[in-house]
This record gives sequence, C-alpha cells and structure tokens, in this order.
Amino acid sequence: MDHDLDQALDAVGTRLRALRRQRDITLTDLSAETGISVSTLSRLESGTRKPTLELLLPLARAYGVTLDELVDAPPTGDPRIHLRPVTRHGMTMLPLTRRAGGIQAYKIVLSAADRPGEPDPRTHEGYEWLYVLNGRLRLILGDHDLVLSPGEAAEFDTRVPHWFGPADRESVEFLSLFGRQGERAHLRAQPRSRQS
Repeated sequence: MDHDLDQALDAVGTRLRALRRQRDITLTDLSAETGISVSTLSRLESGTRKPTLELLLPLARAYGVTLDELVDAPPTGDPRIHLRPVTRHGMTMLPLTRRAGGIQAYKIVLSAADRPGEPDPRTHEGYEWLYVLNGRLRLILGDHDLVLSPGEAAEFDTRVPHWFGPADRESVEFLSLFGRQGERAHLRAQPRSRQS
C-alpha cells in the first residue's frame, strides 16, 4: 500500500473524532444513526481499526460530508458545494446544513402538479420554523388553516398535527429549520435604543 494512503487512513480517526465533537454528538447517537456499533466507532476514532468504505460511507452521510472531506483529501480547487436534493411525493428537499444532530436547515420546493391534494396532517417529535421564499404555502396546523406568502414565517411544535402544500396551482419554495429533539431557533432581538 502507498505510504501517502497509509498516512491518510491513519489520520481518519482523528478527523472522525473532531467531526463528532464539532457536532456535539455521542458515540451512542452516531451508532443509532449509522448502524455501526459503538465499539467499532470508538476503535475507528482511536485508530485501532482501519477504516473501510463500508464504514466510511454511512459516517460521511451522517456528518453530511463527502468521502474526500472525511479522509481530508487534497482540495481540487472547485469551490462548489455538492448538495444532494431528495425528491419524494412532489417535494424536493435540499439540505443546507452538513452536520448531524442539532437544528437542520433545508430549502424545500413543493410542486403543485405532483403534490397530493388532500391534506393528511401528521405528527412527529421536533420543532419547525418555515420561511416562504416564493409562491404561497398552505399550512394546516391543528385547527388552523393558514396561507403564508413570501416573506412570512411560521414556527410550531411538530407534535401538533400539521401538513403543508402549495396554496394554489403554483409551486412554492421555502426554508425550513427543523430540530429533531425539539430545539428551537434562537432569535436575537435588537438592542433597546438608549434613551437620551
């Protein structure tokens, strides 16, 4: 095996530990997300277990980084970030954050043509904040049936039955901040002006 490759693989453990600590995630949480045992994760981080593609792929996915970033490959000079959108049931979700745990940010595009028409409110753990960029978003939240226009925002506990979709025949784009454990976005108020 090439000496440079050996060195790169030896450095992966330190990189994995740093990524996990930056994201404030435990080995137990990471194990639950990746399906890799806590002992294997611990040995990878300590360098006593050689990383394999089967171990690195789920870890890269969990941390929201590329394999190149995970093994600290030399930069290619390309500044673009390669985010991978997920499309399902007329909804395209583009992850804007690349970290496991904590608040996740997404840009979501709902296609009026492909989105099922009948609202089907659901519940799950978490807290969500929505901000409409383009189009009009229909939000059903408990007993409320709201229409949000560009520049409007909503925040809610996702344990309340909720559903969202285009308010009319046009697609809608919005930003979503979602905290799986119920984390809320911290808003800073403007400082009070001094009274003269």
